[in-house]
Amino acid sequence: MATRGVLVVTGGSRGIGAATSLLAAERGYAVVVNYAGNVASAERVVASILAKGGTAIAVRGDVSQPDDVEHIFAAADRLGTLTGLVNNAGVVPPKPMRVDETSPEELRRIFNINVTGSFLCAAAAIRRMSTRYGGKGGAIVNLTSAAAKLGGAGVMVVYAASKGAIDSFTQGLSLEVAGEGIRVNAVRPGIIETEMHASGGDAGRVERVSPTLPMPRAGTAEEVAEAILWLLSDAASYTTGGVIPVSGGRAILP
Repeated sequence: MATRGVLVVTGGSRGIGAATSLLAAERGYAVVVNYAGNVASAERVVASILAKGGTAIAVRGDVSQPDDVEHIFAAADRLGTLTGLVNNAGVVPPKPMRVDETSPEELRRIFNINVTGSFLCAAAAIRRMSTRYGGKGGAIVNLTSAAAKLGGAGVMVVYAASKGAIDSFTQGLSLEVAGEGIRVNAVRPGIIETEMHASGGDAGRVERVSPTLPMPRAGTAEEVAEAILWLLSDAASYTTGGVIPVSGGRAILP
């Protein structure tokens, strides 16, 4: 039974988003599982939540499109009072590429989803949660990446740059709404066992890179979800503007 209000998880149909949706439902949230195209995966996540007595709905929407964002949050309104947002939706280049090999179209695609999408969703959440608008407060957790610290040279500089923008966005937004009952934090995953590596044209990356990490293994989506849920919870009530690295020691220095 949902006792913690409504949580929107963008990109909630797979990987970190799916793990977060499942754990959030276990912790008492009614979950809006947002997806862009993979309806079957989103419905599997929702079915798993419902089978355990939780509350969840799958809602299609491209987070880079304002009308789609409003559709996502209107669906959340029908479930109850919004108390949280996880800005998880994100994409990587379809293959490793240098800056001079990155087309303007690919540049726009990545920044539109990773950055503009996070801004649009945060704005929609703020209009519902901020005491400035009559809301009761809440929490936003953004997903950044170890790539933001490492730069992604020769592989995905454009992705790394988009996540660097999320670092700045997290810090600035946290200060902007700190007095309005909203906490804004981020989680910085490193090498995590998800489908994202294959979608970036490097399906063997986890196996290849894991032995070189300070903790010589990849992380799991569930480990990232635990950090996200802590930041959403009352246990993190005095934490805002923070970034938790879940990277096995990779890229932890400021």
